[in-house]
Amino acid sequence: MSVEVKPVETRAERRTFVRLPWRIYPGRYPAWVPPLLVEERKRIDPRKNPFFDHGAVQLFLAYKDGEVAGRIAAIENTLHNEFHDDKVGFFGFFESVDDQEVAKALLDRAAEWVGGRGLDTLRGPTSFSTNEECGLQIDNFESSPYVMMAYNPPYYVDLLEGCGLTKVKDLLAYEIRAEQFDHPRFGKLQQLIERYGRDVQIRSIRMDRFEEEVALVRELYNTAWERNWGFVPMTDAEVDHMAKQLKPVVDPDLALIGEVDGEPVGFLLALPDVNQAIRHANGRLFPFGLFKLLWHMRRVSGVRVITLGIVEAHRGGPLAPMFYLEIHKRGTSKGHRVGESSWVLEDNQALRMGVEKMGYEPYKTYRLYEKPISG
Repeated sequence: MSVEVKPVETRAERRTFVRLPWRIYPGRYPAWVPPLLVEERKRIDPRKNPFFDHGAVQLFLAYKDGEVAGRIAAIENTLHNEFHDDKVGFFGFFESVDDQEVAKALLDRAAEWVGGRGLDTLRGPTSFSTNEECGLQIDNFESSPYVMMAYNPPYYVDLLEGCGLTKVKDLLAYEIRAEQFDHPRFGKLQQLIERYGRDVQIRSIRMDRFEEEVALVRELYNTAWERNWGFVPMTDAEVDHMAKQLKPVVDPDLALIGEVDGEPVGFLLALPDVNQAIRHANGRLFPFGLFKLLWHMRRVSGVRVITLGIVEAHRGGPLAPMFYLEIHKRGTSKGHRVGESSWVLEDNQALRMGVEKMGYEPYKTYRLYEKPISG
């Protein structure tokens, strides 16, 4: 029977879309972390996700032999295209059984949809933008993803490349373990910081002034990252939405503001790797998932540096290594034994050299693909 791809229209179909990963991963890929179903439903709900204020999305399900076999989201991010002055359409939320016919039908339908909106390129996966989960994992599939990072079966690489998609950019994840935290280089960096960083101060975000701090981070983020490949500025609504989601798990000791002569010029946000706890809920908070989540949160042993931003005038100075040294000190004092810094653009040599000098090692690669859409 041929593959049939249908747009998601009903509530039941949206439920099927969200739950499809449970048909692919359990029992086959132990590194997979089941997402929380309640959060996944919110992500694809235009009433609850501010991405839809500037983005159009069509969800699709693929059926083969009467069974659901895959899913995809076709995406038009108008903010991206306005910012970069291009005509790129995106795909995300890609899942498929190991069947080239299913994958091709899904990607062809996504290309057809974005092409119908006047776009000339299909790029992904991004779910929904580069400010969220993005990239296809292409190696180290035995390692579970950190919080807000993607995971997929190894065969997805062959599926996408078999559909004519080619690499456009690699995103690297770096990891460091506790035994590397006292690397001799850290001592040399500390000496340089003491010599050249006297006017630089690092502080924790103030949770009692959380809204003000979020507004400050929003300004720093959009300023510091605006020249990065694929960057899309976050709207006020998107930042507020993400801040609301992250606030329950933010550790203020791991969310840092850098100031020079009292002026905020950079920030670093690291989160405890709550995926270590979320995996035990198997997607559901009730009736028992919440208790499992709270129990295992006490045992979280890692952190992920999600973003580091420094305004251009202060790059190349002591602030970046100061941020990382401070995170190491604070993280280890809280019992964290491993950390990830992700993601880093493959051609961002300055940042790559910086984290590698501090002992971080690249250990995962996430790839963005694209293909032209024929007119």
